Amino acid sequence: MSQFPSDLEVARGAKLAPIEEVAAKIGLGSDDLIPFGRTKAKVHLDVLKRIGSRARGKYIDVTAITPTPLGEGKTTTTVGLVQGLGTIGKNAVACIRQPSMGPTFGIKGGAAGGGQSQVVPMDEFNLHLTGDIHAITTAHNLVAAAIDARWYHETRMSDEGLKKIGLERLGIDVFNLQWNRVLDVNDRALRNVIVGLGGGDEGRPRETGFDISVASELMAILALVDGSDFASALRNLRERVSRVVFGISKSDKPLTLEDLGVAGAVTVLMRDSLHPNLMQTLEGQPAFVHAGPFANIAHGNSSILADRVALHSAEFVVTESGFGADMGMEKFLDIKCRTSGLKPDCVVLVATVRALKTHGGGPRVVLGRPLDKAYTEENLALLQAGMPNLIAHISTVKRFGLPVVVAINSFPTDTGAEINAIREAALEAGADAAVRADHWAQGGAGAAELAEAVVEASEKPNEFSYLYPLNMGIRQKIEIIARDIYGAGEVEYSPVASKQIEGFEKAGFGYLPICMAKTHLSISHDPNLKGAPTGFTIPVREVRASVGAGFIYPILGEMRTMPGLGSNPAYLRVDIDENGDVIGLF
Repeated sequence: MSQFPSDLEVARGAKLAPIEEVAAKIGLGSDDLIPFGRTKAKVHLDVLKRIGSRARGKYIDVTAITPTPLGEGKTTTTVGLVQGLGTIGKNAVACIRQPSMGPTFGIKGGAAGGGQSQVVPMDEFNLHLTGDIHAITTAHNLVAAAIDARWYHETRMSDEGLKKIGLERLGIDVFNLQWNRVLDVNDRALRNVIVGLGGGDEGRPRETGFDISVASELMAILALVDGSDFASALRNLRERVSRVVFGISKSDKPLTLEDLGVAGAVTVLMRDSLHPNLMQTLEGQPAFVHAGPFANIAHGNSSILADRVALHSAEFVVTESGFGADMGMEKFLDIKCRTSGLKPDCVVLVATVRALKTHGGGPRVVLGRPLDKAYTEENLALLQAGMPNLIAHISTVKRFGLPVVVAINSFPTDTGAEINAIREAALEAGADAAVRADHWAQGGAGAAELAEAVVEASEKPNEFSYLYPLNMGIRQKIEIIARDIYGAGEVEYSPVASKQIEGFEKAGFGYLPICMAKTHLSISHDPNLKGAPTGFTIPVREVRASVGAGFIYPILGEMRTMPGLGSNPAYLRVDIDENGDVIGLF
């Protein structure tokens, strides 16, 4: 077998169009752009004043079956589908999240797609981009500093002294804070820390921790801000930031960033990050790269604002939701679409032979280790044993009343018999189409058949509906997701979770949608339960509220919000060559 070039080598060999030419393909002029070099720019949101009355394009979400730790190529398929739509003569745009540099320098590597279906420049996509994550990091850590400063000064000053400088005592309960510091690096040593050591003017000691920047509620907010121009989006951002609850007082009152007096400064720091970032695919189609909320804890979708600009500029907008249909897609539909009011036209469900064999009981797949021969040689029995996972995810999409096209993301070792087995199972389960896609190797030409199927499915009438109404209680909404999406038999709440639910409903937060925080490696809460498990009991360990973003997130099992580095991280291979070019990204 010949050696394939790396993703970075493919990206570096591409001839890129100036970003003004890319923008012109969707009717955007140079006055609409805030350039960052020749090949990327922000699109000023005031463009919506001009294009907001245009007809809306078709809205396509790309999701997947339950993935292996390697991922099953959702981003590659998203980009490949946009290229495929271009191949068949459609004007299409991709809308994807900005990657965190934690995974980029960890084991997973970059997130710009792969092979002949990438967003480019690939190195700029994965490294800093236009600085949005840095803005989120600084704004979030300003809040953390403000919390510790307020607590420190309230321990030193009387009520009268505070009033003299225009402050009311908040009475922060430092044992009930919901705000860690953040960093866009995988660093397990910072998961649990003690700050304020030294005494005196050094501060007051307390236990806290660090999350990765994309797990910040401010990042989730950026993705859910909406508006018809820059001014209205900025007002929506300011309002959302003001209602963020960072903790509670000693008298059990929820404390917000408005109470802390930091909401205005946070909005200022996030102001420019509201404008979506524009890049291009390897075949020159526009790609919006905006926001990057954590897909386990938050909703795991790119921004509503980027979608709005794209939908009024192109015939087809292809966006990607994090992890499987039970995770990012459910949150895309019940949280993001509910917030924006936008109705999707079709869902693309990415499936791979490799992932289905895993769900059939195949050997463990580990990042950084060679695949077992069970995944590189034909094994129809193992593949068939994993089909219930595919069937369950098709059923989940149909539960929302949407057409579903299964994209069989093919690898060189997949056989025709294996591809046909997936196609037959998908169609029997109710998929509108099931198509082999070879965009990784062939770019748009390899996804032309997939594009044709998506166009046809998106023209069908659908009966889209949310999974639950917002006026249900928090427990009822949790249990509908657990039963109808995950296949659980019952839900058990810890005493802590029960108390938190009671407190949130008493505080008036019960109307918020649910954003389940769980493993992405199983439809259930347990990563070891493969396939399509049923009848299990889901334990709700804790329930938290992202009031500014606008959701309640129950925590199922142990969830990490700060990843750690493995023994063979990607940064070991990243360097600069003699020409000053980045090498080693993949």
